Amino acid sequence: MMKKISIIGSGFSSIAAACYLAQAGHEVHVYEKNKTIGGRARRLEKDGFTFDIGPTFYWMPDVFEKFFNDFNHIPSDFYELEKLNPGYEVYFDKNDSIKISDNIEEIYQLFEETEKGSAAKLKSFLKDAKRNYEIAVQDLVYRPGNSPLELITLESATRLRFLFVSIQKQIQKKFKSPRLRKLLEFPVLFLGAKPSNTPAMYNFMNYADFGLGTWHPKGGMYSVVEGMQKLAESLGVKFITEANVEKISVENGQVESLTVNGEKIVTDFVLSGADYHHTETLLDEKYRQYSEKYWSKKVFAPSALLFYIGINHKLENLSHHTLFFDTDFEPHAADIYDTPRWPETPLFYASFPSMTDTNFAPEGKEAATILMPIAPDLEDTEELRQKYLKLILERLESLTGQDIQNNMLFCESYCVNDFKEDYNSYKGNAYGLANILTQTAFLRPKIKSKKVKNLIFSGQLTVPGPGVPPALISGKIAAEQIFQNI
Repeated sequence: MMKKISIIGSGFSSIAAACYLAQAGHEVHVYEKNKTIGGRARRLEKDGFTFDIGPTFYWMPDVFEKFFNDFNHIPSDFYELEKLNPGYEVYFDKNDSIKISDNIEEIYQLFEETEKGSAAKLKSFLKDAKRNYEIAVQDLVYRPGNSPLELITLESATRLRFLFVSIQKQIQKKFKSPRLRKLLEFPVLFLGAKPSNTPAMYNFMNYADFGLGTWHPKGGMYSVVEGMQKLAESLGVKFITEANVEKISVENGQVESLTVNGEKIVTDFVLSGADYHHTETLLDEKYRQYSEKYWSKKVFAPSALLFYIGINHKLENLSHHTLFFDTDFEPHAADIYDTPRWPETPLFYASFPSMTDTNFAPEGKEAATILMPIAPDLEDTEELRQKYLKLILERLESLTGQDIQNNMLFCESYCVNDFKEDYNSYKGNAYGLANILTQTAFLRPKIKSKKVKNLIFSGQLTVPGPGVPPALISGKIAAEQIFQNI
């Protein structure tokens, strides 16, 4: 029987869910409060320059392939992929960096040259990481998080040791070089938690990094959004932008309607890919599953201070993705998770997509996106943004030996206040809930409301967690929950 399904938000999880639901023959409408779809993965265009506002890394290509295969398509039907070489570059000091090759044998060689005997250790480490990837990413993460029993399989039972030791301890036990430790801890930062609090099971991120590589979709991550939108519309999905959902009305314990821009829209199901906390505020209090106290006690992944910069010439000594680990991560991590405050010596990441893709900048110019992770809900002022812009650019110039500040054509910034305004993001977080042991799988907010029938959630605050590939998976899980209730 065809149902009318209303989806709040148009991020990756929402579009993925919309595709599955429309494929099954349901009437699907997606309501997006902003002018363009994509959620956090929107696009900024200015003066001939283009920027991905949100995600810039394309990892776990198999998850994207699996999604499109569900609709008898492949990613190349919608966008063109290029494997990056180097996948990324890491700076440790002035004119001192390491480039991560797209060839695993070259990565082994890099490790061996840095620390004798480490190539063999990395092979053993990645063997475990690959098996964890196969168990977690190709199986367990597609489960709805309703019960701890979902995690118990013959395969997962043999991997329990990876849940009760941190990935930091696992790495430190095998490798002595501070550089190699930093390289191996870096992928965990995508999970939104400190390596010291992240279970070693998540070393599958290292397999995603070294084993599967870093890719670039031509036109950027927004080209993936556009491809998914094209697929969704071909299946019959309707996207409505500048459509602010103001209320979810409940009748006899079941979803009855949405109020969108003041208009009441009767619906059979509501699936929200918007911020989970915000979505529950659209309900009368008695229908909310989680209290303000509950949310305040959760460990959130960081927010971010971002800069989108147009530069009037080509840059040198940098790669498409460049990480700056020239300072100690521990004080910065403490400023995010332990005693939230603006950091004194932050690490940061920069993306220069125009080095790979001519779509991003006019000829002879460079597009730069710079991201500094910060604690959620910090004071956010223009003065603070400019202070950190100057600090970051001075370090970048010193480390790479070139003048950037005097060659900027423009600089747009994005921070806590913008995350709150554009995405109704709880405390202005950028990545959702941190993937620590006590917030994994069945311990995350439930994908299906226990108080309101036919209300389903998807996205970074529920299962499986933060990141673009998990968002695609979350959309599929959410759609399956609706199928089970029709």
